Amino acid sequence: MFVDSHCHLDFPQLIERKDEILATMAQNAVDAALCVSVKMEDFPNVLALAHAHPHLYASVGVHPDNADCIEPDVASLVAHAADPKVVAIGETGLDYYWHKDQPEWQRERFRVHIRAARECNKPLIIHTRDSAADTLRLMREEGAGTPGGVMHCFTETQAVADAALELGFYISFSGIVTFKNAKALKAVARTVPLDRLLIETDSPYLAPVPHRGKTNEPGFVKHVAEEIAALRGMSLETIAEASTQNFMRLFNVQI
Repeated sequence: MFVDSHCHLDFPQLIERKDEILATMAQNAVDAALCVSVKMEDFPNVLALAHAHPHLYASVGVHPDNADCIEPDVASLVAHAADPKVVAIGETGLDYYWHKDQPEWQRERFRVHIRAARECNKPLIIHTRDSAADTLRLMREEGAGTPGGVMHCFTETQAVADAALELGFYISFSGIVTFKNAKALKAVARTVPLDRLLIETDSPYLAPVPHRGKTNEPGFVKHVAEEIAALRGMSLETIAEASTQNFMRLFNVQI
């Protein structure tokens, strides 16, 4: 059994092929997936997917890249998180790659998400790109370790992984770990404790080898598990079991 801990099934590239994608999940023993919100405007579609399919779950939040959209507040995030199919707050965090001016509104939005996660006691899904120092600083200042969560699509250094682990966070690897040039990331994947390890696709992006360059989908998450198993000298079954158990523990669900 595999679980895709982070995907965007509501995006146009995937929703128009929903039946095919769900069938491929089943064929590849991907028994559950977390559909992650990136805008409040689109959250109803994410939630509808989760309610329509018992093996899909939802999060609520606004991606740090999205500037021209409804701005969430703590009360609205907490209210949406009361739905039992909403298992996390996010995707949130900081991204200075696309916003090189390092805007204060991004940091304030991140603080709002952390405060909401603390209030409703649901874990955070954190995105960080070219912003690790500020991401970790805000996590510490706002007490993100209390609800915990996951550093999704991890591409940072060993030091950043260690700092996140110290805060009680999980580390999730995407298809990037299968890329030949991802040597530093492969090294991190060897060291993350087995009980803090998650796998994801971040589909429709970042398809793993052997599908690199194609539209990604949850059924491909097994290739991430295969790579991590090879890197760690473990069986695929061990990685599948550990990552699935970790998903259920972090997001408080039974599959």
